[in-house]
Amino acid sequence: MRKNSLAAAAITDNLGTRFVGQKVIYYPTLTSTNDVAKRQAQQGVVEGTVVIAEEQTAGKGRIKRLWLSPKGSIALSVVLYPSLAYLPSLIMVASLAVVHCIEKVTGLRAQIKWPNDVLINGKKVCGILIESDVRGNRVDYAIIGIGVNVNLRLSDFPEIPPTATSLSHELRRDVSRLDMIRCLLAEIERLYLILPSGDSVYQEWRHNLVTLGRRVQASSDETTYTGVAESVASDGSLLLRQSDGSLIKIVAGDVTLRN
Repeated sequence: MRKNSLAAAAITDNLGTRFVGQKVIYYPTLTSTNDVAKRQAQQGVVEGTVVIAEEQTAGKGRIKRLWLSPKGSIALSVVLYPSLAYLPSLIMVASLAVVHCIEKVTGLRAQIKWPNDVLINGKKVCGILIESDVRGNRVDYAIIGIGVNVNLRLSDFPEIPPTATSLSHELRRDVSRLDMIRCLLAEIERLYLILPSGDSVYQEWRHNLVTLGRRVQASSDETTYTGVAESVASDGSLLLRQSDGSLIKIVAGDVTLRN
């Protein structure tokens, strides 16, 4: 087996988790790992199941955007069955896990742009998409989808925007995707399991947000707001102070940092 193989056996071998990553479904190529993970969840697959693809041809970003996942990147989805109370925290779990593992595996400092973009030196290196099915007060399932630009020569992919980067571009050397994946699965589980014990995940997520204190342009439901990102609530929503002094709460949307 190749050292950097993403085959299921290489990922699960002595992983040390209770459930996340104990079952891995690997595809050489796939349209979207989230779509396959949703189908698995609807069939009642065991919690912590991971769907991973060597290459993703129609990956999804937030707000119906396309997320490119060519060979050399990481594209994976994790199936969870959380309680409704913890659903808003999954974005914090996922983005913190990525930040921790980038720093642990590469030594690079990473930050989070609200709500879930992971940046290195101000450029996007990872996108996260949480999809869930909620019926009444019960979560049928939640999918954490993570895409990380790992070993990508940016010049080979002109379709990747100039606001993006990759781990190998920042380090000037390749990074073990296997090490990154195994770290991610362990960190997702660790952070997920400590959610009931208090707000430490929320506090650390807030501390890692590059957005706070910055002047931003925020788009939500086809409305654009401009102001200073003052804080974030424990449900993950952004509190924006507008120029007239009013404070608005943005539950979901997109933010552009302004100089």
